[in-house]
Amino acid sequence: MALEEVVKAAQGRVPVFLDGGIRRGTDVFKALALGASGVFIGRPVVFSLAADGEAGVRKVLQMLHDEFELTMALSGCRSLKEITSDHVVTEWDRPRIAKL
Repeated sequence: MALEEVVKAAQGRVPVFLDGGIRRGTDVFKALALGASGVFIGRPVVFSLAADGEAGVRKVLQMLHDEFELTMALSGCRSLKEITSDHVVTEWDRPRIAKL
């Protein structure tokens, strides 16, 4: 089931978090745009911890933060509340876009 479908099914009754697949700040942006309340970033943190210890974790968190902020800026979003599904194109949007 796609994230967007899960969020619609929850209808605001429960928060939806994305766990898995987060590698870049753009992934965080897309998850929030599709309605997730938040994301978990375990794998990048664990890999960076194994590679370079605490410094590696600090670096990967800073990279995610910087990429997320850049994505927000390029999308014209000044706050988290401004991130909407209009900022992403899903598989369901493709036929609609092709008609434009």
